[in-house]
Amino acid sequence: MEADGFVRRRRMSAETPGGDDGVAGASAGAEIRLHGCRFWGISEGIVGSLSPMIGDSDFQAVQLHGPVEASEIPEPDYEGLPQGASTSTYMLAGAVAGITEHCLMFPIDCVKTRMQSLQPDPAARYRNVLDALRRIIRTEGVWRPVRGLNITALGAGPAHALYFGCYETLKKTLSDVIHPGANSHLANGAAGCVSTLLHDAIMNPPEVVKQRMQMYNSPYRGALDCIGAIWRKEGTRAFYRSYTTQLTMNIPFQALHFMTYEYMQETLNPHRQYNPASHMASGALAGALAATVTTPLDVCKTLLNTQESMVVHSVNSSGNITGLAHALRTVYRLGGVSAYFNGVQARVIYQMPSTAISWSIYEFFKYIITKRQHEKQRREWDGGK
Repeated sequence: MEADGFVRRRRMSAETPGGDDGVAGASAGAEIRLHGCRFWGISEGIVGSLSPMIGDSDFQAVQLHGPVEASEIPEPDYEGLPQGASTSTYMLAGAVAGITEHCLMFPIDCVKTRMQSLQPDPAARYRNVLDALRRIIRTEGVWRPVRGLNITALGAGPAHALYFGCYETLKKTLSDVIHPGANSHLANGAAGCVSTLLHDAIMNPPEVVKQRMQMYNSPYRGALDCIGAIWRKEGTRAFYRSYTTQLTMNIPFQALHFMTYEYMQETLNPHRQYNPASHMASGALAGALAATVTTPLDVCKTLLNTQESMVVHSVNSSGNITGLAHALRTVYRLGGVSAYFNGVQARVIYQMPSTAISWSIYEFFKYIITKRQHEKQRREWDGGK
C-alpha cells in the first residue's frame, strides 16, 4: 500500500520532425494519470475506454501532432491511494473497516473473553465456541453476546482511523529510507508498531469496559454504569491498567500481522491489483498466525482488565492485580503453562475473519475512492477539451 499513489509518475518525451517546441511542450504537459485502472493517453481527445477493472493491463498511447515516445513506465501499484490523496482518506477507510470488523465479530469476542477466565463460574464453563454461543443465548438472552458493542464501536472508529493513517504514512516514509523504490518488510513492521501506540491509546479504555460487561454475571446495567463504577471504585488508572500489557502484546502482534500480510500479498497478488480473494486470504492467515503467537499475553490482558474477583481472592491479593509480571505469575499459579493458552481457539476463530474483513473493507474503500478520482479526472479532461 504505497502512499505515493496508485500509479507512479510516468515521464514521457515527445519528438516531432523539425523540433516543434510548441508540440513538445504541449505533449509534455498533457500527461494524464487516471487512477482506478491502467490508462495513459495523450491526445486532443481521450482514446480508449475507461475500465474499472484493475486487471486490464493495456495502456493506450497516441500521438499529439507527432510520434510520442514513452519511457520509464513502471508497474502500477494499487496498494496505495492516488497521488495527492490526504491522510484523511486513509483514516476514513480505516475507520469504516474497524467499526465493521468489531461489530461483525463481537459475539465471538464475547466468547473469547469468557473462555480466557482463569476461574469461571461453573455455569460459564464451555466446551467450544459454538457451545458457548448456544448456552449464552439460551440462558442469558439473544442480546447478551453483543453487550458492550456500543462502547467498542465508539472507540474503534477513531482508533482504526489513526491506525491505518499512521501505518500508510510511516510505511512509505520508512520504505523510502530503508529500501527506496521497493517494499520493505522492516518498514512494514516498524510502521505497524508505531501505529499500534496510537490505536491502543484510544482503544484501551473501551476494551476495559467491554470486557467487564462481557463477563458472566456482569453487574453493570450498561456502558455508562460500568464507566462510573470503575471511576468511583478504582480511579482513572483502571482504564489504562492493561495498557503496557496490551502494547507488549499488540506490538509483536501487529508487526507480525503486517509483515505476514504484505508477504502474502507479494506471493498471491504480486502486481498489487484489487483482488478481494487475495486480501481476504492474506488477512486471515496474518491474523491467525499473530493471534496464536500472542495468546499468552492476551490472557494476561484479559485478567488485568476484568480483575476476576475469584482470582483476586484465591491468590490472597491485598488489592488489584497490576502489571504484566503480576498477571503472568497469577496465570501460571492458577493454571500452569496451559492456562496461557486459554481461549486460543476462540481467539484464532475471532482474528481470522476479523482481519480478513478489516483488510477487505479497507482495500474496497481504497478501490472505490480510486475509481471516483479516476472518473473525476476524466470529467475534468472532457470538460477542458
